[in-house]
Amino acid sequence: MPVEITWWGHATCTVTDSDVRVLTDPLFARRLAHLRRRRGAVPPPQARHADVVLVSHLHADHLHVPSLATLAPGTRLLVPRGAPRAVPGLRRLGHLEIREVAPGDETVIGGLVVRAVPARHDGRRLPVGPHRSPALGYVVEGEARTYFAGDTGLFDTMAEEVGPVDVALLPVGGWGPYLGDGHLDAGRAAQALARLAPRSAVPVHYGTYWPIGMDAVRPHEFHTPGSEFVRLASVAAPEVAVHLLGHGESVRLEVAR
Repeated sequence: MPVEITWWGHATCTVTDSDVRVLTDPLFARRLAHLRRRRGAVPPPQARHADVVLVSHLHADHLHVPSLATLAPGTRLLVPRGAPRAVPGLRRLGHLEIREVAPGDETVIGGLVVRAVPARHDGRRLPVGPHRSPALGYVVEGEARTYFAGDTGLFDTMAEEVGPVDVALLPVGGWGPYLGDGHLDAGRAAQALARLAPRSAVPVHYGTYWPIGMDAVRPHEFHTPGSEFVRLASVAAPEVAVHLLGHGESVRLEVAR
């Protein structure tokens, strides 16, 4: 059975594996604080249909309470340990089945096992959140092993802590002209790809949101990370098939173990 990946923009993806729909870091807003959606339509209603939703960390462009509120009653929601304490709005989402997880925790949903893995990223609810939660990635294992990196920097033990994977959903940019520590740009994402050595990869977390009024500030940082990742990955990991998706586009991958 093929695995299907749909990229809705930013870090929001649907992974369909073993007849289970997994949604990552849902963000269904035209505007978020100083950010405006500059490319791709807001995901359609069917994007909100999921059996389980994965939240990688507490930043508002990844844990967006208004988007989570639109999910169907009974949807399972995995969040970093301590998230409800740090983000009180989560506690008002009584229609969802919320589970707090930390690296190494596994959750079974139908024919899938979802394993939380470490990420190297600020785990606070910014800008002044006093409570920390671990930033996470997730490995979704069914017919394929799909790694959703969330937001992370490159770290020495990435391959060991993530484990063998077939598909990698890697962030390659951001929402502003500068990327600080704890992020992957196209070059560092290509290095991560070489370490992880999956069969396939999809670049995410770029080319969707941009600060209002900053259209002329290093616009290449908004437009080019995806194609730059494709170029650099062809050198760093030529055996990996990289699928550059547009907003709302899908790819079906046959995975043979």
